[in-house]
Amino acid sequence: MLNLKRPLAFFDLETTGVNVASDRIVEISILKAMPDGSEEVKTLRINPEMPIPLTSSLIHGIYDEDIKDAPTFKEVGQEIADFLEHADLAGYNSNKFDIPVLMEEFLRAGVDFDIENKKFVDVQNIFHQMEQRTLKAAYKFYCDKVLEQAHSAEADVRATYHVLLAQVDRYAGVEWEDKSGNRSIPVKNDIDALHQFTNINKPVDFAGRILYDENGIEVFSFGKHKGKSVSEVFRSEPSYYSWMMQGDFPLYTKRCIERIWTDLRSDNQHNRGASIKPSTAADVSIQPKTKPHQHQQSYTKQQSKPKEKGGPITSDMLKSLQDKFKK
Repeated sequence: MLNLKRPLAFFDLETTGVNVASDRIVEISILKAMPDGSEEVKTLRINPEMPIPLTSSLIHGIYDEDIKDAPTFKEVGQEIADFLEHADLAGYNSNKFDIPVLMEEFLRAGVDFDIENKKFVDVQNIFHQMEQRTLKAAYKFYCDKVLEQAHSAEADVRATYHVLLAQVDRYAGVEWEDKSGNRSIPVKNDIDALHQFTNINKPVDFAGRILYDENGIEVFSFGKHKGKSVSEVFRSEPSYYSWMMQGDFPLYTKRCIERIWTDLRSDNQHNRGASIKPSTAADVSIQPKTKPHQHQQSYTKQQSKPKEKGGPITSDMLKSLQDKFKK
């Protein structure tokens, strides 16, 4: 039994997504451990007042139909705050996700929730700090040996090779379940299988700024367009391509977006006979050293260039306009 001076509330959220600022709670479950060893549990479905993306529903199993008659957070926020009032908070990855999301909901609903005097216990942080994920720790765990001369390149690379051999042996035939509940045996003595399993995020570029989504579409993993198709962003906001090409991004990332940009222009030329042009002058080439503001200056000048004035208005022109717009 935990040695508690006051209740410790373990809680978990199911949400519309993982954006702390904009996503909403669809379910909250709280297990409040009491100092006397007893427990109190409260679980509520919540109408997020926004559609639940299918990708999120496939993970937690809650669909729009399931919460259409559920109360909104504004309606149950005070009830949740009262239940947590005299308790400290605990969860798994709660410091980075659950607590920030919950506080956003309280603030949106206008519920006064004092978090200043509470203590937070994040179980994931205990796990990650006590079971370290360094090569030295992996060598000890899988090979039961102490890595001598750690951070010597040859010693490290040999240790990495032996850790992989031990992993292939240890996990042969071991079933694994992904976040969507799909089961497989991913660790096999096969490089194609190991490649697929160890590239879970499916990066397009090595830096992970662009990922493949579940449909194989290239999407941004950062910034204001996070989760959006790179092609669609470039189509609707060509200046974003120019900004990235002149920005402080890895050269390989720039090569990847240049390929997407080129493919997009080629598709438009073939499909509609019109090409998309960047917001600057001609194509922006990949240069390791560029002036960040140079591109923006040319864009401003181009946009501010006044249109050429036409000739004088004639009676024929007025007649043509009248004929065009008359009822």
